[in-house]
Amino acid sequence: MGRRKNKIERKGNKKNRFVGILDVSVRGVAAVICEGLEEKIHLENIGQYLHNDFVEVYVFSRKKKNKYYGEITRLLKRDKNEYVGKIEISEKFSFVIVDNKRIHVDIFVPISHIKNSKNNDKVLVEITEWRKNSQSPNGIIKKVLGIEGEHNTEIHSILAEYGLPYDFEKEIKDFANNIDTTIDYIEVSKRRDFRKELTFTIDPVDAKDFDDAISFKKLSNNSYEIGVHIADVSHYLQPNTILDNEAFNRATSVYLVDRVVPMLPEILSNKACSLRPNEEKYTFSAVFIIDNNKVINEWFGKTIINSNYRFSYEEAQEIIETKDNIIRKEISLKNKEYSVSNNVKEAVLKLNEIAAYMRKERMNSGAISFDKKEVRFSINKDKEPTGVYVKESKESNKLVEEFMLLANRKVSEYIGKKNKKNIFIYRVHDLPDESKIKALKEVAKSLGYNLDISSRKRMSESLNKILIKVKGKKEQSLIESLAIRSMSKAEYTTKNIGHYGLAFDYYSHFTSPIRRYPDVIVHRLLEKYLKKENPSGHEIYNSACDHCTQREILATKAERDSIKFMQIKYMQDKTNKKFNGVISGITDWGIFVEIVENKCEGMIPVRDLKGDYYIYNKDEHSLIGKKSKTKYQLGDSIQVQVKHADLIKKQLDFILAE
Repeated sequence: MGRRKNKIERKGNKKNRFVGILDVSVRGVAAVICEGLEEKIHLENIGQYLHNDFVEVYVFSRKKKNKYYGEITRLLKRDKNEYVGKIEISEKFSFVIVDNKRIHVDIFVPISHIKNSKNNDKVLVEITEWRKNSQSPNGIIKKVLGIEGEHNTEIHSILAEYGLPYDFEKEIKDFANNIDTTIDYIEVSKRRDFRKELTFTIDPVDAKDFDDAISFKKLSNNSYEIGVHIADVSHYLQPNTILDNEAFNRATSVYLVDRVVPMLPEILSNKACSLRPNEEKYTFSAVFIIDNNKVINEWFGKTIINSNYRFSYEEAQEIIETKDNIIRKEISLKNKEYSVSNNVKEAVLKLNEIAAYMRKERMNSGAISFDKKEVRFSINKDKEPTGVYVKESKESNKLVEEFMLLANRKVSEYIGKKNKKNIFIYRVHDLPDESKIKALKEVAKSLGYNLDISSRKRMSESLNKILIKVKGKKEQSLIESLAIRSMSKAEYTTKNIGHYGLAFDYYSHFTSPIRRYPDVIVHRLLEKYLKKENPSGHEIYNSACDHCTQREILATKAERDSIKFMQIKYMQDKTNKKFNGVISGITDWGIFVEIVENKCEGMIPVRDLKGDYYIYNKDEHSLIGKKSKTKYQLGDSIQVQVKHADLIKKQLDFILAE
């Protein structure tokens, strides 16, 4: 776990100055969070600084109300200059009221710079200046997003808020459409040929881009050749072209509730690079000889494949569960019952057997088993949610996952173990945050579970036991969520520290170059090392890692916001219905409740808890009635009704069911 943080030293002016991120609450309470300090530096005035700005802060020598206070002395870096909000237009001027309630000022926009916006439109505004004695910054409208509350407006607003594009410029599309995507016999002659091997993809029903395929060949002595074949995006995506620059800037595809915003244009993502059945495709492969469920030989290189089948996870699961050749009409991608050959059935069953063994070995090595359920929506042609369902990870999902993990790990080991000085892009995961894992221990204890954090191995073992014990219980979602939050965030870096969550000493991302730019870099580096070439420019790769990590964080936030938006939309017409929920969070201003059947989360404000005055107990994660001693605690079952579902504010309010 992380090292003990430093305390504030108060010896001389220089040691009273720190740098950190300005954190402003929705209520306007402000503090600077400094790396290496135990405590926040509280502020009474933030002036012309905004939430998430990187600032220098001077800390006063004496504590006030048992807190350190200070004042910002310098802006080091603005978090951003563009914000999404609603424009209010008067005759001679206009203001944009920013959606993010942590931004405490409105932005003044001269009438000459409002573009074609209308009063109350959602817009993207850019701050251009902030005059010294002015309370509000000046700005210009960069983009009109549409009418507030409309589906596309709100989805585009989510993307704009995080600086994520939702279309490709014409010149990018034109460049992509002019790439030669034909299969060339000279290029084929340079590659290992897998076109005659049994090969298939297993993906979600609605997938359009197929990054990976698996080939299966039975050898003598009960050993198997298993190929993990990955779309050879780097063959088409040449460095320093406008298409490559665009892919790097995006760094990732973004998966929202109603659409995918791809990293690459459709001609590549859904066609040339997508490993569609019965089409010859260039691939970059990791090929393993497996005997007695263990890898005894490996090979990496450029290949060509022709996938024989496209299976959905449901179809592969059918084979695994029934151990039969028949795929029922109800789950068939072909919309009719059909049968697969014995060779295919045996391949799926053997791959599942090997994957189960590899997963067990990972767990025994200290990997953490997160099988958190994902929320999905059924959406009609008008983008309205007609239902919510929870996507569970089954054996077919885990089959694919284990072979992708194997390829990622072995590629990383091949380069990292050969020479630790080799430049490479690792996917690393540090030990859990010490304060968060202690908080998880306390919550688990209050619910009757013991989390042993005395050592790395014991912590992962006891956490896995708890995650197994809570399955199917009311506190499952709470414990899983808190466990995930306690983990450090995975990131890209050239400095390998291993992957704690997977219990791997070496790990990289190799298997999804259609949707992740770091995988493209890994392909390029692997190709160089296979050719005995040494790449240069360490700093270039360091900055690329930082950029890709930050873009991934933004994409994740956008994805979460889109789910929240759709959940609120789904709950709008359900004010009369009672729902069973679990308390998922407690603060001094309210109780957060997650509905069991659809995972929608909302809040009961303290002011709506009638008949008593409730006091927040931070240590117990509870609210306790002063008179009645009624206690609301994390993990408690509770019945609620929807009080208000506000699409504009992205807010879902509950009341206790009567």
